[in-house]
Amino acid sequence: MTELTLNEKRLLTVLAHHKTSDPRTLADEMDATEDAVVQYAHLCDERGLAVLNRNVSVTYRLTDEGKIYREEGLPERQVYNSIEESTSMKDLQKHPLSKIAIGWMRKKGWIEIRAGVVTRSGDAPAGEDEKALADPASATPEAIKALLKRNLILEEETVTHEISITPAGIALVKAGLDLTEETGTLTREEITSGAWKDLRLRKYDVHKVPKRIYPGKTHPYMRLIDEMREILLDMGFTEIYGDIIQSSFWNFDALFQPQDHPAREMQDTFFLDLHRPVPEDYEKVRDMHESGGETSSTGWGGVWNKAKAEECVLRTHTTGLSIQHLAKNPKPPAKVFCVSRVYRREAIDPTHTPEFEQLEGFVMDDGVSFRHLMGFLKEFYRRMGFKDVRFRPAYFPYTEPSVEPEVYVDGLGWVELGGAGIFREEVTAPWGIKCPVLAWGLGVSRVAMLKMGLTDLRQLYRSDVDWVRESPINRQE
Repeated sequence: MTELTLNEKRLLTVLAHHKTSDPRTLADEMDATEDAVVQYAHLCDERGLAVLNRNVSVTYRLTDEGKIYREEGLPERQVYNSIEESTSMKDLQKHPLSKIAIGWMRKKGWIEIRAGVVTRSGDAPAGEDEKALADPASATPEAIKALLKRNLILEEETVTHEISITPAGIALVKAGLDLTEETGTLTREEITSGAWKDLRLRKYDVHKVPKRIYPGKTHPYMRLIDEMREILLDMGFTEIYGDIIQSSFWNFDALFQPQDHPAREMQDTFFLDLHRPVPEDYEKVRDMHESGGETSSTGWGGVWNKAKAEECVLRTHTTGLSIQHLAKNPKPPAKVFCVSRVYRREAIDPTHTPEFEQLEGFVMDDGVSFRHLMGFLKEFYRRMGFKDVRFRPAYFPYTEPSVEPEVYVDGLGWVELGGAGIFREEVTAPWGIKCPVLAWGLGVSRVAMLKMGLTDLRQLYRSDVDWVRESPINRQE
């Protein structure tokens, strides 16, 4: 057997007193970290001297919103209990939760809507999702999935390890182990002075050949991002970059997003205890918000707050980088894109994470139109392997008209993959831009899930070496 390292010997010596233990207990006795103990246990496991068992447990807990609904009832239950046997759609919509509740009541078969009249259509018994709110631990998988989709519960994964010594390990400890300190890395001084001759050097078996050699490989997610980058570069676009930390001026105000917009509140944005000054010509953006400036717009009205615009955030999108580029380079033509990480306060679940990649782009030129925008997007998605693409009308604060591109995926149907539109006059006019600017953005992680056949977004960010090894370099469409 290959000679053990000092750390393996120390682990076996301590483990011999316990027979079976956990990394924390062993780490305390060895004056090491838990991760280090697990690493030593892996080595001993390979030699048949110990057994390392990895246990994964998944638990669920209610989000703050889920806790509210546990006490007050789901939105559909609250609205259902507030209406008579028959009521008008107009009266129903007065309820503050109606926007959420109506769709769920119809989906659950609690109501029928005909000619603007809403009628109860059953007793509306408590469903599995409502039972799950009361006790997530005993919920059915279907109910858990439903509540995860609605961000009412969070999934928490706990990994624990159990380490046991084998009879071979016990025999080795009884035979006696030399615990003299070893040197694994020599310093320059030890080599030049000759001090290394008096050190006990760690031995390595140069004849040991691994069972299988794995070549270096780019992470599958990074390969997909690089593929997108190459497609856009081939289409004539130029890539830009920018800081993760942005002032609210560039992240929100320059995009004509009102200062009282819900997305600017703490529940959607990571605000930092930092401030950055607004640019010298900020008054044009201020006037655009208050009165529409010199355009035909009337603005948002009210008083624009300079101090609020100087607050810093972790960027919530990369559109702020696009508008900064346009502000510095307002003359056409331009074809620009950016693929970078953005940050939002999201509950972590299989389809949401607080940080993710976004792909952003714009085209500025005289004579470009909405048809050109749809053409660019259709060509991009076609090169990504999506044959069927369509566009659905949408609304975004800084583009008009706006659409949401959708692609058809076998087994899933039509899937929305981003947003696009023409920058509003209120966005471009402050920087002296006179021609149309076609803008678009999409969530890279959603494309990755579709391309890779994943059901859990978190897989893209986990250090799963087996998945990386098994993922093909050239994925067949």
